[in-house]
Amino acid sequence: MTAVRQVDVLVVGAGPAGLTAAATLAARGAGRVEVLERERTPGGVPRTCAHGGFGSWRRPLTGPRLARELADAAVRAGAAVRTGVTALDWAGPLDLATVGPQGPEILRARAVVLATGARERPRAARLVPGTRPAGVYTTGELQQAVHLYRQPIGTRAVIVGAEDVSYAAADTVRRAGAEVVALVTDLPAHRTAPARALDTRLRRGVPLLTGTVVAELLGHGRLSGVRIRHHDGRAAVLPCDTVVFTGDFVPEHELARLGGLTLDPRTRGPAVDGALRTSRPGVFAAGNLLHAVERAATAAREGALAAAAVTAALAAAGAGAAAGSGAAWPEGVPLILDPPLRWITPSRVTPADTLPYTLRTASRLTRPLLEITQDDRVLHRERVRGAAAGRSLTLTARWAHRVDAKGGPVRVTAR
Repeated sequence: MTAVRQVDVLVVGAGPAGLTAAATLAARGAGRVEVLERERTPGGVPRTCAHGGFGSWRRPLTGPRLARELADAAVRAGAAVRTGVTALDWAGPLDLATVGPQGPEILRARAVVLATGARERPRAARLVPGTRPAGVYTTGELQQAVHLYRQPIGTRAVIVGAEDVSYAAADTVRRAGAEVVALVTDLPAHRTAPARALDTRLRRGVPLLTGTVVAELLGHGRLSGVRIRHHDGRAAVLPCDTVVFTGDFVPEHELARLGGLTLDPRTRGPAVDGALRTSRPGVFAAGNLLHAVERAATAAREGALAAAAVTAALAAAGAGAAAGSGAAWPEGVPLILDPPLRWITPSRVTPADTLPYTLRTASRLTRPLLEITQDDRVLHRERVRGAAAGRSLTLTARWAHRVDAKGGPVRVTAR
């Protein structure tokens, strides 16, 4: 019979959200806080991102440095970070069946924080036909091969995508000593900073093929090329021995789905209220599991908020009791969006909310005016920084106290 072990708070996932939540909880005296990470080292995606762009303007960090600092902070605060451990399924309301180096075990917690992050959809999920040769990667697989395992990746690579992560993948390919043949996207333009796109095209000599899809992978044993097709019907073959599928992130929501948590149909992550509570009492969620995919700083901020919500729930439940037992969910009223806004998280609002809302737009917005209304009553207007299609906007929560908790849905419109 599998042994059952009790902890106070169980955090699943040791990325920026999970590690920040664990460090905050342990520092606030939440009892035994344990973090489960299926990889061999904690830190999440940043640990494979050797480039900068992490940390702050005053103290910039590389991804691996940020990962180490977050893990060290969690351990110093008193949290136990266990690597090589996978949460397989739920064994009770707040029980998780796990397996690790010491064998199977059931962990029973008073509260659970899901911070399992997001992943890129691989070639198979994108329904790209062709053979199954070596040399096909996602960005995460490429970064692990180059930065963690120092493996050779080939000599000529095609990058599928034109987002920030696509250009980071191109940098990783060049760092590995390979040539970037082209970036290919079915969109009409790139989705990165104009200066970065211009530098890649002019100084690096890498063409950006817009309105183009990878129609087929070619080669047996090793990739020999990709067949591309333009929107006007023209086709061509790009000779290469490596292809990297980038972007198209989806939340790593398998554990949430197995637990029967309500999922947000727009983000495909767990639906949460303003305290990051899920539909399962005592279970909270944070980070890129909620929205694929945002910066590490956003995930860490949500991890800290989830920790505060867990601390309050444990205190309300009393000694030894599970957080949220008997609590109704969801609190607050739903947030609905008008096009071109695609999704928002959290997707519900209460008057007590303080967490900034993250929104994603389907088309380019230049300094839009966000208007929040409820029952034909204007709650707030705020002009925010613009965003390209597929990029995010941030909306403060300083208007939340004006929400009528018994009123109709709150509508967000970009003007």
